[in-house]
Amino acid sequence: MRVLVVEDEQRLAAALRTGLQAEGWAVDVTGDGTEALWLAGSHDYDAILLDIMIPGLNGYRVCSRLRAAGDWTPIIMLTAKDGEYDEAEALDAGADDYITKPFSYVVLLARLRTVLRRSPVARPSLLHAGDLVLDPATRRCSRAGTDINLTAKEFAVLELLARSPGQVLSKQRLLDGGWDFAFDGAANLIEVHISALRRKIDTPFGRNSIRTVRGHGYQLLADGAADA
Repeated sequence: MRVLVVEDEQRLAAALRTGLQAEGWAVDVTGDGTEALWLAGSHDYDAILLDIMIPGLNGYRVCSRLRAAGDWTPIIMLTAKDGEYDEAEALDAGADDYITKPFSYVVLLARLRTVLRRSPVARPSLLHAGDLVLDPATRRCSRAGTDINLTAKEFAVLELLARSPGQVLSKQRLLDGGWDFAFDGAANLIEVHISALRRKIDTPFGRNSIRTVRGHGYQLLADGAADA
């Protein structure tokens, strides 16, 4: 999952980056509205956290321009303003939600989960691939009722595969979804995580559910009958 944080208060932006990365999100950060508009048009984000009072284009204008361009990425406005007219303007500009500073990080995460569930692309609360179950809200994974301990990045890679059942995702697609745009590591990092996932979700259960499609990427199969 990848999120764009648009916030010019550096301490808050850094805290949001750290917290969201700990949850397994890939996080891009900018404090400028013009750059935010460019980033949103250049990368696929699952959500945008958008401050209103930012240099360049303000948050209202960034949001309205994205909507006018047909970009319906879920947007949560962040602001120090708490007036009802400010909230109405944010929602009228096309925001999905509005949260006032200072805010609870736990509440922000809950709001993120909520806007993702009601986004144009359906996002069920639980992801299933046969008897493999992922809960994005709690970052829990289990198979046949047995809990499986995954790192944040392992969960992120598996979640991307589980959200595209039966589809083949390239290494670059998995990198784009799990790491921010400044990451310059090699694509073989994905091979490392796939190998770790197989050791955790497949081997102990006698399954082989992550299929390698040579030259194309990886595919998660519900029946666990893939060829490695």
